Amino acid sequence: MGGSNRKLKIFEKIGYALGDGAANIAWRGVATFLFIFYTDVFGLNPAAVGLLMLIARSSDGISDVLMGIIGDRTRSKYGKFRPWILWTAIPLGVILSMLFTSPDLGSTGKIIYAYTTYIIFTLVYTANNIPYGALMAVMTGDNKERTSLGSFRMVGAFAGGMLVQGALLFLVANFGNINPTINVEQLEAKKYEITVSAPKDVKNVNIQTKDNIAMFVWAGASIPDSANVATKGKSFSMEAGKPYSFIVTGEEYLETEDITIIDQKKGYSYAMYLMSAFLSLFLIITFATTRERVLPPKSQKTNLKKDLKDLVTNRPWFVLLIIGLLFNIYNSIKQGIVVIYFTHYLHNQLLAGSYMVGLMVASILGAMVTGPLAKRLGKRKLFIFALIFSGLVNALIVFCSPGDTVGIFAIGLISEFAAAIFPTLFFAMLGDAADYSEYKNGRRATGLVYSAGSFATKFGGGIAGAIIGFVLAAFHYNGQDMVAIQGAVPGIVMLMSWIPTIIALVAAGLMTLYPLDQNKMDNITIELENRRAKEVTQ
Repeated sequence: MGGSNRKLKIFEKIGYALGDGAANIAWRGVATFLFIFYTDVFGLNPAAVGLLMLIARSSDGISDVLMGIIGDRTRSKYGKFRPWILWTAIPLGVILSMLFTSPDLGSTGKIIYAYTTYIIFTLVYTANNIPYGALMAVMTGDNKERTSLGSFRMVGAFAGGMLVQGALLFLVANFGNINPTINVEQLEAKKYEITVSAPKDVKNVNIQTKDNIAMFVWAGASIPDSANVATKGKSFSMEAGKPYSFIVTGEEYLETEDITIIDQKKGYSYAMYLMSAFLSLFLIITFATTRERVLPPKSQKTNLKKDLKDLVTNRPWFVLLIIGLLFNIYNSIKQGIVVIYFTHYLHNQLLAGSYMVGLMVASILGAMVTGPLAKRLGKRKLFIFALIFSGLVNALIVFCSPGDTVGIFAIGLISEFAAAIFPTLFFAMLGDAADYSEYKNGRRATGLVYSAGSFATKFGGGIAGAIIGFVLAAFHYNGQDMVAIQGAVPGIVMLMSWIPTIIALVAAGLMTLYPLDQNKMDNITIELENRRAKEVTQ
């Protein structure tokens, strides 16, 4: 097939997929790690973090629509949308690095710094991600080929997520090593007293054994007995020269080199600097390997008022906007609570990295089967089934105890396999909504239609962050206080299990209102192809 409805070559699909790999280094890095970084490392109150995320996203609807308008009106030799991917490649990497940098400021200064960098991040992400999403709709006019491209995109997205979620905690451990003094005294078989001190103040460290088997309890009166539970490691702050003692059991032949103490602040910053470099490189490759082919009708005149009217009367787009918002809240709550759940409920932070790699593998498989399943069931029906299945499975985590590692992994992987179908279908269906607008109104505003994707992603993540923050604050969570952490465990479990499930089920009900089935889309595709062919011959 030639022209705007041509089949895309594999290298172009891979190049396009790398763009969402980059976006997910940024977005999944923020969604997964920024909350725990703000509370446990930067020292912000969880309610303040939740409010920050909600306020910072409150203007997303305006900024996303504006970026869609700007993208539709961009004129360059590279097209409408590709230039923005190039122009924002390095700025997005820089501002992501700044998010995970924690300068020594007072409490007010920290809040100002967090608001400033977070708002700038959302704006730069908008300038990058709306043109990137819209690019899918102008690379080909074939709606089935777009579904295939959407599958490649999601594989790239989940691969980028796997890179940041799987590697970051191990990079934190590598870059965050400090130079502590460690004394190990054996008390009896498999029982030791370990005393550590640091040459300088460290706001937040994590101590454990390299094999991550031994159980730690505080020695002496460092912490109340009610909160001094045995865990596979401890998180705490160190004062320069002050000794901290633990009773450690469960491993034989422990020596000083078997103990790891990680500076979370330094580790997070350096790890995210490295990830930011990969992000910028991937975006540059996306720009270099893709092309724009679908153009607005030749007779179309620039008319912002008409574009906005077409948008708000576009029922498929409006339904997708609400559904996108809800499934992003669902996914963002699950992502945002994972590290906190594994750190403070399972007491094994590094295991969260393995868990998230498993989720990304399940996500890639889910994205790969979305195309064939959508052809068999149709996009709308598949979307509804996936929402219900993923949500109900996820709720089962509430029954898992800290020792049920296999069950937690199994539930998470199965739920994530279905959850991967949401974004894969969503961005392909936004292209369908753009086609529907052109079919109905004779006009095309692709960037404006795709503004829904960025708005749903960012504002959904903001609402999710607020939900996490307010729930944890209701349970008096303080990431630098062991007593407060133990008291907040029920809230952490709720956020990991049934709270997201309620959101998924609501989204499934609303998805029944989406009006475009596969037969309707096939007819629209044929009609638009005929119109474009006539324009070429005129």
